[in-house]
Amino acid sequence: MRTQNIIQHKTYEFAVRVVKLHLDICKNTRQYEISRQFLRAGTSIGANTEEAIGAESKKDFVHKLSIAYKEARETKYWLRILKDTGLIGSNITESMLNECEEILAIIAKIKITTLNNMKT
Repeated sequence: MRTQNIIQHKTYEFAVRVVKLHLDICKNTRQYEISRQFLRAGTSIGANTEEAIGAESKKDFVHKLSIAYKEARETKYWLRILKDTGLIGSNITESMLNECEEILAIIAKIKITTLNNMKT
């Protein structure tokens, strides 16, 4: 349960950073489409984590975590696009990419542990 609370907190805080960055990008560059994709993927990580925590079964839990994992990978993609097109600075990108990697590692660990527990 403690690990779930960590991931719940991390994905929420990450989503807040994503929203703030999206607003800055729209305000400063008027680049809406790429930023909107980034916003959708980045906030979906936490939303799917929340759904996983409230899952009706272990199978549903793993499924929701799998979606959160995919959304985190997509978020990494959009962060790299935003950086490489010059829409955001590399210092912001590196910080968020590191945070995204942490989230991916935690989700993967929870998923593996849950799948192993389902076998026993």
